[in-house]
Amino acid sequence: MASASPSLAIRANLDRVARLRSRAAAEGEAAAVSAIKRLQALRFAGTYADLAGQPDSLAAVRFFLEELYGEHDFSARDEQFGRIAGALEKLFPEAVAQLAVDLTEVHALTELLDHELAGHWLTLPATWPASQRYLEAWRLSGERRDRERQLAVVGHMGAELTRLTRMRSLRMALRMMRRPAHAAGLQALQHFLEAGFDAFAALKSPETFLQTIVQRESQWLDLLFDGAPDVACPQLDNAWGAGLATGGQASTMAG
Repeated sequence: MASASPSLAIRANLDRVARLRSRAAAEGEAAAVSAIKRLQALRFAGTYADLAGQPDSLAAVRFFLEELYGEHDFSARDEQFGRIAGALEKLFPEAVAQLAVDLTEVHALTELLDHELAGHWLTLPATWPASQRYLEAWRLSGERRDRERQLAVVGHMGAELTRLTRMRSLRMALRMMRRPAHAAGLQALQHFLEAGFDAFAALKSPETFLQTIVQRESQWLDLLFDGAPDVACPQLDNAWGAGLATGGQASTMAG
């Protein structure tokens, strides 16, 4: 969804992420950012527990949670993307290069929003219930347009994966890239691409899956920005509880 060349867009997005990480470390906010990421990973896991319970959509839910919204250290993947950005358009088909652009844009937006949320989280009383503190921090951040952009890019990425997985020649070419990718130190990039292709290829109805993601995330945006606290907070608690029930760790609620 970017107008710049893939290499320029990727580098710009990754530079943005690197600056945010450096600032968080310098300002002592890294632990708060991790706490926010844990809570959001739990919310996502709880929201899509029903889809994770279906064999055809389990891999797609994991892809979103582990590659887009999860609490993971993506520094190795970032380094690989940044290193190959200049050659990406030559090594991979154009559509695959655009997937990398979408990924880094979502990554940069997610980092920006998480850091803003964490900054407000730290200003609020630690004695508050986690849901109350999270909701207030969310509303103090007030970046609905960025949240909507984040969801739009995720939807575009999913639509592209849906389209590309139907191209058998492209899937075969991607698998043939395994050895060269590993030899070039691009394992994380190769893993992301294959995980996305495999997950969407397994879906019985990728369009329905994406519609569900967009619908539920849009409902969460409405609730977190505009819902009454006595409605929003219990729903957050319920989602976090459901996320824990899917296998999350109890320590996720700390911080």
